[in-house]
Amino acid sequence: MKMLWAPWRTKYVENIDQITQCFLCEAVRQPEERWREFLVLHRGRRAFVIFNKYPYNAGHLMVSPIEHMGDILSLDDETVLEMHKLTKACIRTLRICIKPHGFNLGYNLGRSAGAGLEDHIHLHIVPRWNGDTNFMPVLSETKVISQDLYELYDRIKPVFESVINAT
Repeated sequence: MKMLWAPWRTKYVENIDQITQCFLCEAVRQPEERWREFLVLHRGRRAFVIFNKYPYNAGHLMVSPIEHMGDILSLDDETVLEMHKLTKACIRTLRICIKPHGFNLGYNLGRSAGAGLEDHIHLHIVPRWNGDTNFMPVLSETKVISQDLYELYDRIKPVFESVINAT
């Protein structure tokens, strides 16, 4: 039997019932010199981009308002616009860096819709490749991510900044 090694999930699995504060708020409050540690890719005036620490695929990013808010209908137009401009920058960056064939974009609004964090909305940007779903999730409920999260952060960060600065 072959074993899959996914040590980055251990901390999450062991502590899921003990999480008391919003991980998005914690991450966005960090000084810029700690952004890599918290996987914050960019902070704008009203919204920010962060890597999903437990990704569905390599390059899985999230765009979220800086303000802790669970109701999408409460977002002001300026925040909505910034979030979607950041989403476009994420897609441009991911196309340059990891060349996905497509993307899934989406909000999970409410627990019944799959939201793991209901109180702070965030837009998922999941890169997809033809054939990226294989037998592993079906037979063993296991997803294989082939890239190290922090190596990918280091690769994407400078490209993202150049894309943002060009717009």
